[in-house]
Amino acid sequence: MIEFAPFGRGFGLSLGLIAAIGAQNAYVLTRGILRNHHFAVAAVCSVLDTILIFSGVLGMGKVVAAYPQSITVLTLFGALFLFAYGGTSFRRMMQSQALRADHQIVTLKTAILTMVTLSLFNPHLYLDTVVLLGSVSVQELPENRLTFAAGACLASITWFFMLALGGQWMQRWFQTPAAWRLLDGFVGVVMWSLAIMLVKDMF
Repeated sequence: MIEFAPFGRGFGLSLGLIAAIGAQNAYVLTRGILRNHHFAVAAVCSVLDTILIFSGVLGMGKVVAAYPQSITVLTLFGALFLFAYGGTSFRRMMQSQALRADHQIVTLKTAILTMVTLSLFNPHLYLDTVVLLGSVSVQELPENRLTFAAGACLASITWFFMLALGGQWMQRWFQTPAAWRLLDGFVGVVMWSLAIMLVKDMF
């Protein structure tokens, strides 16, 4: 029988962490607006979150905390990738010939690889899922920890697929070059802001 209290606590905490504007959310939303492999991208996010959440609840959080240099390496690569991705968005924003949806369509392989890179080189993802959720789960009774993790995972799945669907619904608003310029500018600002935050955290 499912204990709904720990399930709800896991769901609420996870949703609060995921809902903040981040690289994953920006990419899923963009793919949704383009209707370009958006459900596959949302599924990748959900699977990665599920693996990391259960890893944290099962004790991996202690390992990550014991080796802070691993977070430093991820932070460095993550910041570099975010700077590069943000630069691409700003360059696309400034080039009128790139302000059409069909110029942003990518293959399924590229969409998935980009999503995996944005996720795995984001140290905040590990800190939120493995360390934070893993630490909070210790406060639950041992028999309720997997239920807590299941609630956290459902929040992730719900959020990313809602983003994909929401982006799909927003497609009608992106029929002009000006709208794509705004979106590319928004994505660029998000990526560079996150990169700067990562670099600041390193020092």
